[in-house]
Amino acid sequence: MPFYEQGNVRIHYEEAGSGFPLFLIPGGGLNSTIAWNAKGAPFNPVEEFRNEYRCMTADLRNAYSGQSSGPLEVDRPWDAYADDQLGVMDHLGIKRFMALGFCIGGPFIWNLLKRAPDRIVAAVASQPSGWRKELPNLSYESNMKGWGPEITKRRPDISMEMVDRFLTRMYRGAAADFVYTVSRDFCTFGSRYSAFTLPASCKTCTLSPLAIHNLPSDVSAIALGETENVSRLTSRRIPFVCASFPPP
Repeated sequence: MPFYEQGNVRIHYEEAGSGFPLFLIPGGGLNSTIAWNAKGAPFNPVEEFRNEYRCMTADLRNAYSGQSSGPLEVDRPWDAYADDQLGVMDHLGIKRFMALGFCIGGPFIWNLLKRAPDRIVAAVASQPSGWRKELPNLSYESNMKGWGPEITKRRPDISMEMVDRFLTRMYRGAAADFVYTVSRDFCTFGSRYSAFTLPASCKTCTLSPLAIHNLPSDVSAIALGETENVSRLTSRRIPFVCASFPPP
C-alpha cells in the first residue's frame, strides 16, 4: 500500500497502467476514497483507463473510511487538499497530467487549475458539486451531519467546533458561490483555456458537468491527442460527460 508523506500528512494513493498521466479524483464528498471508484462511481475509471493511461488516484486526507490522514487545516481547507494532490504528483515525478474528478472533484479541479495552471493539460468535472442559491447550505449541512461526526469518532484531536470552522471556510461566507474554490471571473478563462458546458447532468449533481481544455503554448501534439482520447472514452461511458478537444 503506497503512501506519500510530507511532515505529518500521509496520503494513500494507488496507480495502474501506463501512458500519459491521468489523475482520477473519486467522489464521495469529504469521504472521497479510492474504493469509491469501484463502488460508487457511474463506471470504474481506473479499470476503464488503465490500458491507455497511467492512472493515479488517492484517498482524501481525513476521509473517515480511507487511509489518508493529516491535520485539519481550518484556515485553508481547499488549498490543503491541493497540496496533497500536487504532492502526490511530485512524489511520482509527474509534471503535466490530465484530471477527471467526480462530485467534490469538480471544485478540486478548479483549484488545481488556479494553483498549477501549467501542469493541468485537460480536465473533466463529472457530477460536480457546487453552490446553488436554491440549496445554499447543502454542502455545509450534509458534512456537519455526515462527515463531521464520523471523523471526530476516529480522531480525538478533531472536535466538532473545528469541523464547523473547517466547513464554514470551505462552503460559507466568501466561498459560497458557484464552484467554491475559484471566482466566477476565473471561470471565464483567459486565452489559454477553453471550457465546454456539457449537455446533461446526473440527478445528484449540484452543477452541470464541465470539460476544461488547458492549452499552454508549448503543449505537445501527443498531449493533445491524449486529451481527445480521454474525452471520447469518458463520454462513451457516461453520456452526461462529453467534450471535443481541441475546441472547434
